Amino acid sequence: MSETETYSAAAEVGHVRTRRTRRQRAWIELKKAPPTALFGLAVIVFYVVLALFAPWIAPYGESEVFAQPYAAWSADHWFGTDQIGRDILSRLIFGARNTIGIAFVTTLLAFVIGGGLGLIAAINRGWLDQLISRGVDVLMAIPSLIFALMLLSIFGSSALSLILIIALLDSTRVFRLTRAVAVNVAVMDYVEAATLRGEGLGWVMRREILPNIMPPLVAEFGLRFCFVFLTIAALSFLGVGIQPPTADWGTMVRETANLVQFAKFDLKAGLTPLLPAAAIALITVAVNFVVDWFLHKTSGLRDEH
Repeated sequence: MSETETYSAAAEVGHVRTRRTRRQRAWIELKKAPPTALFGLAVIVFYVVLALFAPWIAPYGESEVFAQPYAAWSADHWFGTDQIGRDILSRLIFGARNTIGIAFVTTLLAFVIGGGLGLIAAINRGWLDQLISRGVDVLMAIPSLIFALMLLSIFGSSALSLILIIALLDSTRVFRLTRAVAVNVAVMDYVEAATLRGEGLGWVMRREILPNIMPPLVAEFGLRFCFVFLTIAALSFLGVGIQPPTADWGTMVRETANLVQFAKFDLKAGLTPLLPAAAIALITVAVNFVVDWFLHKTSGLRDEH
Protein backbone atom coordinates (compact mmCIF):
# COMPACT_ATOMS: atom_id res chain seq x y z
CA MET A 1 0.00 0.00 0.00
CA SER A 2 1.35 3.41 -1.00
CA GLU A 3 1.84 6.31 1.38
CA THR A 4 -1.12 8.16 -0.15
CA GLU A 5 -3.44 5.19 0.26
CA THR A 6 -2.27 4.72 3.85
CA TYR A 7 -3.00 8.38 4.61
CA SER A 8 -6.47 8.18 2.99
CA ALA A 9 -7.33 5.04 4.96
CA ALA A 10 -6.17 6.63 8.23
CA ALA A 11 -8.19 9.77 7.48
CA GLU A 12 -11.32 7.69 6.77
CA VAL A 13 -10.88 5.81 10.04
CA GLY A 14 -10.50 9.12 11.86
CA HIS A 15 -13.72 10.47 10.32
CA VAL A 16 -15.62 7.31 11.31
CA ARG A 17 -14.35 7.56 14.89
CA THR A 18 -15.29 11.25 15.04
CA ARG A 19 -18.82 10.55 13.85
CA ARG A 20 -19.16 7.69 16.32
CA THR A 21 -17.92 9.90 19.16
CA ARG A 22 -20.41 12.63 18.23
CA ARG A 23 -23.27 10.14 18.22
CA GLN A 24 -22.22 8.82 21.60
CA ARG A 25 -22.03 12.34 23.05
CA ALA A 26 -25.43 13.20 21.60
CA TRP A 27 -26.92 10.06 23.14
CA ILE A 28 -25.38 10.86 26.52
CA GLU A 29 -26.75 14.41 26.42
CA LEU A 30 -30.17 13.09 25.42
CA LYS A 31 -30.22 10.68 28.36
CA LYS A 32 -29.40 13.58 30.71
CA ALA A 33 -32.20 15.73 29.30
CA PRO A 34 -34.97 16.78 31.75
CA PRO A 35 -38.42 15.15 31.51
CA THR A 36 -39.91 18.26 29.90
CA ALA A 37 -37.37 18.15 27.05
CA LEU A 38 -37.94 14.42 26.53
CA PHE A 39 -41.69 15.04 26.47
CA GLY A 40 -41.22 17.82 23.92
CA LEU A 41 -38.99 15.66 21.71
CA ALA A 42 -41.49 12.78 21.87
CA VAL A 43 -44.36 15.08 20.84
CA ILE A 44 -42.34 16.58 17.98
CA VAL A 45 -41.37 13.13 16.68
CA PHE A 46 -45.02 12.03 16.93
CA TYR A 47 -46.20 15.05 14.94
CA VAL A 48 -43.48 14.60 12.32
CA VAL A 49 -44.48 10.95 11.84
CA LEU A 50 -48.12 12.02 11.43
CA ALA A 51 -47.15 14.68 8.90
CA LEU A 52 -44.93 12.39 6.82
CA PHE A 53 -47.21 9.34 6.78
CA ALA A 54 -50.63 11.02 6.93
CA PRO A 55 -52.08 9.25 3.84
CA TRP A 56 -51.25 5.85 5.36
CA ILE A 57 -52.22 6.65 8.97
CA ALA A 58 -55.51 8.48 8.37
CA PRO A 59 -58.52 6.12 8.15
CA TYR A 60 -60.15 8.19 5.41
CA GLY A 61 -59.21 10.75 2.79
CA GLU A 62 -58.53 14.39 3.63
CA SER A 63 -61.69 15.64 1.87
CA GLU A 64 -63.74 12.45 1.77
CA VAL A 65 -67.39 13.29 2.52
CA PHE A 66 -69.83 10.92 4.24
CA ALA A 67 -73.60 10.97 4.29
CA GLN A 68 -74.12 12.16 7.86
CA PRO A 69 -72.80 15.59 8.92
CA TYR A 70 -72.00 16.13 12.59
CA ALA A 71 -72.02 12.39 13.19
CA ALA A 72 -71.48 11.27 16.79
CA TRP A 73 -68.26 9.68 17.97
CA SER A 74 -68.29 6.02 16.95
CA ALA A 75 -66.09 3.11 15.89
CA ASP A 76 -66.32 4.28 12.25
CA HIS A 77 -65.62 7.92 13.06
CA TRP A 78 -63.68 8.15 16.30
CA PHE A 79 -64.20 11.91 16.67
CA GLY A 80 -67.31 12.21 14.53
CA THR A 81 -67.69 14.24 11.33
CA ASP A 82 -67.80 17.95 10.59
CA GLN A 83 -70.52 20.13 9.12
CA ILE A 84 -70.38 18.51 5.67
CA GLY A 85 -69.59 14.97 6.77
CA ARG A 86 -65.78 14.80 6.68
CA ASP A 87 -64.03 12.58 9.23
CA ILE A 88 -62.55 14.72 12.04
CA LEU A 89 -59.74 12.30 12.91
CA SER A 90 -58.55 12.11 9.30
CA ARG A 91 -58.55 15.88 8.97
CA LEU A 92 -56.63 16.23 12.24
CA ILE A 93 -53.93 13.92 10.87
CA PHE A 94 -53.75 15.68 7.50
CA GLY A 95 -53.82 19.01 9.33
CA ALA A 96 -50.50 18.07 10.96
CA ARG A 97 -48.94 17.78 7.49
CA ASN A 98 -50.42 21.02 6.16
CA THR A 99 -50.15 23.31 9.18
CA ILE A 100 -46.74 22.13 10.43
CA GLY A 101 -45.31 21.81 6.91
CA ILE A 102 -46.31 25.31 5.86
CA ALA A 103 -45.14 26.77 9.19
CA PHE A 104 -41.75 25.04 8.85
CA VAL A 105 -41.21 26.21 5.26
CA THR A 106 -42.28 29.74 6.20
CA THR A 107 -39.89 29.85 9.18
CA LEU A 108 -37.04 28.49 7.07
CA LEU A 109 -37.62 31.15 4.40
CA ALA A 110 -37.82 33.87 7.08
CA PHE A 111 -34.41 32.80 8.40
CA VAL A 112 -32.90 32.74 4.91
CA ILE A 113 -34.11 36.29 4.26
CA GLY A 114 -33.63 37.81 7.72
CA GLY A 115 -30.47 35.90 8.57
CA GLY A 116 -28.78 36.72 5.27
CA LEU A 117 -29.62 40.42 5.49
CA GLY A 118 -28.60 40.49 9.17
CA LEU A 119 -25.16 39.05 8.38
CA ILE A 120 -24.66 41.48 5.50
CA ALA A 121 -25.65 44.43 7.70
CA ALA A 122 -23.35 43.28 10.53
CA ILE A 123 -20.34 43.02 8.20
CA ASN A 124 -21.04 46.14 6.13
CA ARG A 125 -22.01 48.56 8.92
CA GLY A 126 -22.24 51.42 6.45
CA TRP A 127 -25.01 52.93 4.34
CA LEU A 128 -26.32 49.46 3.44
CA ASP A 129 -26.69 48.61 7.13
CA GLN A 130 -28.62 51.84 7.72
CA LEU A 131 -30.85 51.27 4.69
CA ILE A 132 -31.80 47.72 5.67
CA SER A 133 -32.21 48.56 9.36
CA ARG A 134 -34.52 51.50 8.70
CA GLY A 135 -36.63 49.43 6.31
CA VAL A 136 -36.94 46.73 8.97
CA ASP A 137 -37.94 49.35 11.56
CA VAL A 138 -40.77 50.51 9.27
CA LEU A 139 -42.09 46.97 8.80
CA MET A 140 -41.86 46.21 12.52
CA ALA A 141 -43.83 49.35 13.36
CA ILE A 142 -46.92 47.88 11.67
CA PRO A 143 -48.82 45.18 13.64
CA SER A 144 -47.90 41.97 11.83
CA LEU A 145 -51.31 40.27 12.01
CA ILE A 146 -53.14 43.33 10.65
CA PHE A 147 -50.50 43.79 7.93
CA ALA A 148 -50.77 40.09 6.99
CA LEU A 149 -54.58 40.36 6.78
CA MET A 150 -54.27 43.38 4.48
CA LEU A 151 -51.69 41.76 2.20
CA LEU A 152 -53.59 38.47 1.99
CA SER A 153 -56.77 40.34 1.06
CA ILE A 154 -54.82 42.02 -1.77
CA PHE A 155 -52.81 39.09 -3.13
CA GLY A 156 -55.20 36.25 -2.26
CA SER A 157 -55.11 33.49 0.31
CA SER A 158 -53.11 30.88 -1.60
CA ALA A 159 -50.51 28.76 0.19
CA LEU A 160 -47.71 30.53 -1.72
CA SER A 161 -48.97 33.98 -0.75
CA LEU A 162 -49.33 32.88 2.86
CA ILE A 163 -45.75 31.56 2.99
CA LEU A 164 -44.17 34.59 1.29
CA ILE A 165 -46.09 37.24 3.25
CA ILE A 166 -45.58 35.71 6.71
CA ALA A 167 -41.93 34.89 5.92
CA LEU A 168 -41.30 38.50 4.88
CA LEU A 169 -42.95 39.92 8.00
CA ASP A 170 -41.26 37.45 10.34
CA SER A 171 -37.83 37.94 8.75
CA THR A 172 -37.68 41.38 10.39
CA ARG A 173 -37.40 39.74 13.83
CA VAL A 174 -34.79 37.33 12.55
CA PHE A 175 -32.83 40.24 11.06
CA ARG A 176 -32.72 42.10 14.38
CA LEU A 177 -31.42 39.08 16.29
CA THR A 178 -28.92 38.02 13.62
CA ARG A 179 -27.47 41.50 13.30
CA ALA A 180 -27.26 41.91 17.09
CA VAL A 181 -25.29 38.70 17.65
CA ALA A 182 -23.24 38.96 14.43
CA VAL A 183 -21.99 42.51 15.13
CA ASN A 184 -20.00 41.26 18.13
CA VAL A 185 -18.43 38.48 16.08
CA ALA A 186 -17.73 40.59 12.98
CA VAL A 187 -15.15 42.69 14.87
CA MET A 188 -13.13 39.68 16.01
CA ASP A 189 -9.54 39.33 14.84
CA TYR A 190 -10.09 36.13 12.87
CA VAL A 191 -12.88 37.78 10.86
CA GLU A 192 -10.68 40.79 10.11
CA ALA A 193 -7.86 38.44 9.11
CA ALA A 194 -10.14 36.58 6.72
CA THR A 195 -11.25 39.87 5.17
CA LEU A 196 -7.67 41.13 4.81
CA ARG A 197 -6.49 37.97 3.07
CA GLY A 198 -9.14 38.54 0.41
CA GLU A 199 -11.96 36.20 1.36
CA GLY A 200 -15.32 37.11 -0.13
CA LEU A 201 -18.37 38.26 1.81
CA GLY A 202 -20.13 34.93 1.37
CA TRP A 203 -17.13 32.96 2.64
CA VAL A 204 -16.75 35.17 5.73
CA MET A 205 -20.46 34.89 6.50
CA ARG A 206 -20.57 31.12 6.03
CA ARG A 207 -17.24 30.04 7.53
CA GLU A 208 -16.31 32.64 10.15
CA ILE A 209 -19.46 34.30 11.53
CA LEU A 210 -22.35 31.87 11.12
CA PRO A 211 -20.79 28.93 13.06
CA ASN A 212 -20.19 31.23 16.03
CA ILE A 213 -23.76 32.52 16.25
CA MET A 214 -25.62 29.26 15.63
CA PRO A 215 -26.87 28.53 19.20
CA PRO A 216 -29.02 31.67 19.54
CA LEU A 217 -30.22 31.28 15.94
CA VAL A 218 -31.26 27.66 16.50
CA ALA A 219 -33.14 28.64 19.65
CA GLU A 220 -34.76 31.53 17.80
CA PHE A 221 -35.77 29.15 14.99
CA GLY A 222 -37.81 27.12 17.47
CA LEU A 223 -39.48 30.20 18.92
CA ARG A 224 -40.12 31.70 15.48
CA PHE A 225 -41.67 28.41 14.38
CA CYS A 226 -44.14 28.66 17.27
CA PHE A 227 -45.05 32.24 16.41
CA VAL A 228 -45.44 31.45 12.71
CA PHE A 229 -47.47 28.35 13.52
CA LEU A 230 -49.84 30.34 15.74
CA THR A 231 -50.08 33.13 13.15
CA ILE A 232 -51.09 30.69 10.42
CA ALA A 233 -53.64 29.09 12.74
CA ALA A 234 -55.05 32.53 13.64
CA LEU A 235 -55.29 33.57 9.99
CA SER A 236 -57.00 30.28 9.12
CA PHE A 237 -59.44 30.79 11.99
CA LEU A 238 -60.24 34.22 10.54
CA GLY A 239 -60.79 32.67 7.10
CA VAL A 240 -57.79 34.11 5.23
CA GLY A 241 -55.20 31.42 5.94
CA ILE A 242 -55.07 27.89 4.52
CA GLN A 243 -58.21 27.51 2.45
CA PRO A 244 -60.67 24.57 2.29
CA PRO A 245 -60.78 21.75 1.35
CA THR A 246 -57.18 21.61 2.68
CA ALA A 247 -57.23 20.42 6.28
CA ASP A 248 -55.91 22.96 8.77
CA TRP A 249 -56.27 23.05 12.54
CA GLY A 250 -57.19 26.74 12.69
CA THR A 251 -59.93 26.27 10.09
CA MET A 252 -61.19 23.19 11.94
CA VAL A 253 -61.60 25.19 15.15
CA ARG A 254 -63.73 27.74 13.28
CA GLU A 255 -65.80 25.12 11.45
CA THR A 256 -66.64 23.09 14.57
CA ALA A 257 -66.96 25.99 17.04
CA ASN A 258 -70.78 25.79 16.98
CA LEU A 259 -70.63 22.35 18.59
CA VAL A 260 -69.55 23.88 21.91
CA GLN A 261 -73.11 24.98 22.63
CA PHE A 262 -74.29 21.35 22.45
CA ALA A 263 -71.94 20.21 25.22
CA LYS A 264 -74.80 19.98 27.76
CA PHE A 265 -76.61 17.52 25.47
CA ASP A 266 -73.59 15.59 24.18
CA LEU A 267 -70.27 16.16 25.95
CA LYS A 268 -68.26 14.46 23.21
CA ALA A 269 -69.72 16.79 20.58
CA GLY A 270 -68.82 19.77 22.75
CA LEU A 271 -65.21 18.53 22.98
CA THR A 272 -64.79 18.28 19.18
CA PRO A 273 -63.64 21.92 18.66
CA LEU A 274 -61.11 21.46 21.44
CA LEU A 275 -59.29 18.68 19.56
CA PRO A 276 -57.59 20.90 16.91
CA ALA A 277 -57.09 23.62 19.54
CA ALA A 278 -55.34 21.07 21.79
CA ALA A 279 -53.19 19.93 18.84
CA ILE A 280 -52.06 23.53 18.30
CA ALA A 281 -51.32 24.05 21.99
CA LEU A 282 -49.45 20.75 22.35
CA ILE A 283 -46.96 21.33 19.54
CA THR A 284 -46.36 24.89 20.77
CA VAL A 285 -45.62 23.74 24.33
CA ALA A 286 -43.43 20.87 23.10
CA VAL A 287 -41.26 23.12 20.92
CA ASN A 288 -40.86 25.59 23.79
CA PHE A 289 -39.73 22.80 26.13
CA VAL A 290 -37.05 21.71 23.65
CA VAL A 291 -35.93 25.29 23.01
CA ASP A 292 -35.60 25.95 26.76
CA TRP A 293 -33.45 22.84 27.15
CA PHE A 294 -31.28 23.77 24.16
CA LEU A 295 -30.76 27.29 25.49
CA HIS A 296 -29.74 25.89 28.87
CA LYS A 297 -27.24 23.50 27.25
CA THR A 298 -25.66 26.16 25.02
CA SER A 299 -25.53 28.85 27.70
CA GLY A 300 -22.80 27.03 29.62
CA LEU A 301 -24.88 26.92 32.81
CA ARG A 302 -24.89 23.83 34.99
CA ASP A 303 -27.54 22.61 37.35
CA GLU A 304 -26.62 22.90 41.03
CA HIS A 305 -27.73 19.99 43.15
